[in-house]
Amino acid sequence: MTNQNNKENQQNNNSIADSLKNTAGSAFETVHNALETTENVAMKAVDATSNAINSVTDGNNNDRDHQE
Repeated sequence: MTNQNNKENQQNNNSIADSLKNTAGSAFETVHNALETTENVAMKAVDATSNAINSVTDGNNNDRDHQE
């Protein structure tokens, strides 16, 4: 009976370890996806700012060209 109990305990321990690994893997994937989303949003903000600055500076350059 002791041997059977040991086997059952070993199986339970393996099941718990696998469950913990799966949970940790899912948590890591969630954090990774959130970081990618944050990076994408930040880069879109940088692109929008760059486009806005280019629009303003290009407009100023065109105004100067027409004044001469």
